[in-house]
Amino acid sequence: METTLIRAFQLILSLSILVIVHEFGHFFFARIFKVRVEKFYLFFNPWFTLFKFKPKNSDTEYGLGWLPLGGYVKISGMIDESMDKEAMAQEPKEWEFRAKPAWQRLLIMIGGVMMNFLLAFFIYSMILFHWGNEYLPLRNISMGLSYGETAQKAGFQIGDIPIAADGTELNEMNGDALMAIAGAKHVTVLRNGSEHNINLPDDFKNIVFEKDPENFRIRSPFVVSELMADSPASEAGLQVGDSIVGIGENYTLDFTEISKILNANKGENISLNFYRDGQVISQNISTTEEGKLGVFVKNPLEIYQTVSVKYGFFESIPAGIKLGISTIESYLGQFKFIFSKQGAQSLGGFGTIGTLFPTSWNWEIFWTRTAFLSIILGVMNLLPIPALDGGHVMFLLYELVARRKPNEKFMEYAQMGGMIFLIALLLFANGNDLVRFIFK
Repeated sequence: METTLIRAFQLILSLSILVIVHEFGHFFFARIFKVRVEKFYLFFNPWFTLFKFKPKNSDTEYGLGWLPLGGYVKISGMIDESMDKEAMAQEPKEWEFRAKPAWQRLLIMIGGVMMNFLLAFFIYSMILFHWGNEYLPLRNISMGLSYGETAQKAGFQIGDIPIAADGTELNEMNGDALMAIAGAKHVTVLRNGSEHNINLPDDFKNIVFEKDPENFRIRSPFVVSELMADSPASEAGLQVGDSIVGIGENYTLDFTEISKILNANKGENISLNFYRDGQVISQNISTTEEGKLGVFVKNPLEIYQTVSVKYGFFESIPAGIKLGISTIESYLGQFKFIFSKQGAQSLGGFGTIGTLFPTSWNWEIFWTRTAFLSIILGVMNLLPIPALDGGHVMFLLYELVARRKPNEKFMEYAQMGGMIFLIALLLFANGNDLVRFIFK
């Protein structure tokens, strides 16, 4: 329960920062162009508001809603989720959004996305400045990578270490390397200490993630780092540092493979084989109903030799921007797989987002996840869906090209349709979370 609350608090804090920054982007450009902002709210406030205030001589009411699904700014003279038809039926006022030139309205609409990207760049820069960058070189992953059926058919073997894609060296297994491998014509791997070239089929990029989402996973040992109190592992006498090497007759060093075997033996009594002080020990143990042992496992960064890079303040800024742009490109490269069958099944709501955060507080991880979520929020808001910023941008671009505004009645219907679609998507994503929770 405590770990759930810690994750929930991190999620709410992160989303609150992102929403405030995003809405401030709209607010900032609206005020520059002297457009009246009627409301600035963190979270939504249907039926009632937790807190609100309006400064003296201000047109804007600031408030805190009770429904933590986002936030909003209500801009005068704009067709938005408020659907204020009465105000829109009147003649445009000079302080209204609709009275301003298209280019000004365009900047107001993309202001939120701009702020999300700038926030991500700033956070990444400060992370590099404060903590530096610790990464795991591919050549140091002695157990190599794991590959699904699609990749194996293309020529990869379990344990291969990719070191180059189309002649370009690969240093670490991140999003850039993943996309480089998927889009390459040939990949060089280390296999049993020797280099081998793998020629990939032309359609490899289109099928590898859709059919085998677990491709290119780092293999690492199952080494116990901590025991939970009153867990099967502690009762069976396991110790910190024990390395599990098999279950019954199934011998493997890979953490994920061992986890799959445990999951297939939920609530069963099994023979656990583990390595301690140079000896392999066998111990009978009962797994939990969830197929767990009740242990925390060492991260690959704690097992393999990593490399740390430190940055000065002025060095961290371009490095942070580069990291942010790289993250955007990587996310866009994988974005199309969301629309595949596998992608739709993996789509998650707030529960899935919450699992991005650790069960114990860690500021570095918190800010790293917040920067990544800021990029996701920026990209998602650019989608050309009415009710999102991208939908408004789409209509404004049409106006700039056609030199006339879209029909307001059409825009009202489009706004309503977009809202219905987004609500349905929200229900579907969180429904996926519920199904996973029930049948996990």
